[in-house]
Amino acid sequence: MNAKEIVLAVITVIGGLAFFLYGMNVMSSGLEKMAGGKLEQALKKLTSNTWLSLFLGTFITIVLQSSSSLTVMLVGLVNCGVMEVSQTVVIIIGANIGKTFTTWLLCLMGVDTAGPLWLSLLNPEYFSLIFALVGAILIMMSKNGRKKDIGSILVGFAVLMYGMVLMGDAVAPLKDSAEFQQLLTKFENPFLGVLVGTVVTGVIQSSAASIGILQRLADSSGAITFGMAIPIIMGQNIGTCVTAVISSFGVNRNAKKVGVIHIAFNIIGTVIFLTLYEVLDMIVKFAFSEWIINSVGIAIVHTVFNIATTILLLPFAKGLEKIANKVLPDKNEEPVEEEHALLDKRLLTTPSVAVAECDEASRRMAKLAKETMLLSMSLLKEYDKKVAEKISKNEDKLDDYEDRIGTTLVQLTSQALSEHDSQVSSRVLRAIGDFERLGDHAINLADIAKEIHDKKLHFSESATKEMEVLTDAIEDILERAYRVYKTIDETAATDIEPLEQVIDYLTRDIKANHVRRLQNGTCTIETGFALADILNNFERISDHCSNIGVSVIETSHSMFGTHDYLNKVKFGNKNFNDNFEKFSHQYSIANISSN
Repeated sequence: MNAKEIVLAVITVIGGLAFFLYGMNVMSSGLEKMAGGKLEQALKKLTSNTWLSLFLGTFITIVLQSSSSLTVMLVGLVNCGVMEVSQTVVIIIGANIGKTFTTWLLCLMGVDTAGPLWLSLLNPEYFSLIFALVGAILIMMSKNGRKKDIGSILVGFAVLMYGMVLMGDAVAPLKDSAEFQQLLTKFENPFLGVLVGTVVTGVIQSSAASIGILQRLADSSGAITFGMAIPIIMGQNIGTCVTAVISSFGVNRNAKKVGVIHIAFNIIGTVIFLTLYEVLDMIVKFAFSEWIINSVGIAIVHTVFNIATTILLLPFAKGLEKIANKVLPDKNEEPVEEEHALLDKRLLTTPSVAVAECDEASRRMAKLAKETMLLSMSLLKEYDKKVAEKISKNEDKLDDYEDRIGTTLVQLTSQALSEHDSQVSSRVLRAIGDFERLGDHAINLADIAKEIHDKKLHFSESATKEMEVLTDAIEDILERAYRVYKTIDETAATDIEPLEQVIDYLTRDIKANHVRRLQNGTCTIETGFALADILNNFERISDHCSNIGVSVIETSHSMFGTHDYLNKVKFGNKNFNDNFEKFSHQYSIANISSN
């Protein structure tokens, strides 16, 4: 090859690699969107059983088409306190099996195209073109989000395979290159092979891509032996840990341990099996070491190595965690509060998981908002400075929740989300504003309670009884709003608006009764100001609870017109009328004397 041919070949390889990485990204994004938040739910719920965790790590890696992406996800979940380090060990081990799937998929490139038509069509070089056509049609013609995702998967696969074809065509002339044959002799040194495999994979941050390059190089040149390939493949498994190491910067010690476990698994496996292979080869002289390897042989070596390492280290999963604890001994770090575990930016690498975690965080926010409101209402009965301080701290947490969740979801808007994830994002974005405002009203009520306590104000007997009825109604609507949001119960959500209407009428009637008490002298103007402030806050609290219920109903049906929906349910709706009557009787102040 002359200088011109070498330059063009390098450019083609780089371009093919770019197509490969882009196609893999598109394909994995489509698979991930179809899986939705189920990945995140499975990670948190199915990690108690070793075999389920192993399967989970394998399956998610196949979906994400990257063990590194899974490790980064785990780093994020551990960093924000959602998962423990111990829960990630077996998942990481499973990920090393899952990453072999792509290697076998790429073996199809070696199918002989000189045979019958049906055999030629098994070669991705041809059937991926059909996938590309079908995928493009689905993307352009379909209005269904799921079908569009399937189209993205098909197109991504086609682009990935085209990248492989480009790389194969570029390295094909190397078969007859004396310089290349001479270069290959240097890879008879196993340590150099491990180093090259590690460095190349670390640079492109994809073991699938680096192994794909090796497969195409092996098929096209016909000059790579098993003895050369084995150390390189082992090095590629170490190189894939680079992404996890990079993602560990700026996280707590527990999150860093996830990356250490990933590295330890691959280094231990490489040291043990490469040493065993080299020692036995020196003793018995393996004949296959000199055999020419092809893409299938590379897939076999890659799979056998990872499965063998899994069999070896799975019984010592706790030992891997101990290694991580030795490398990164625990220090006196403040633990992440479970109720206030916030989002980690690393979750953005898997949008569906980020959306699911935002949804989960918003539920924690809903619980905190309800509890804070109940605390503030308790101060109206008996003021306590420590409780008031806790309310203030909780309100700061609610502000932080809104900022972190809202920022994450806004960042996700630039990425293509599935229809389900888009609906969840819309619901969460609408609800977190109402939860934050509930915190503001809790502060308002705490201030009013302090004023009543400091000025030693007292309501009349009838005003006190009326406020007890209204307080019960407010506690009811708060509990209903929280339960509806937590369970996404559309049926129960329809009960909130009638209760909100009853609360509006209650506040109106209590205000009217207060005016009459002012006129007959049983109530003072100063207590009237405090009462009016409480009523205004209670009315706004019920409005926010109504908004939360409406957000659950509307986003579940892809409707986004709050006023239209409320008008529809309020006028001429039998279910609304029946519930309104029920709540009107339950929370009635008609029999309370206005004196």
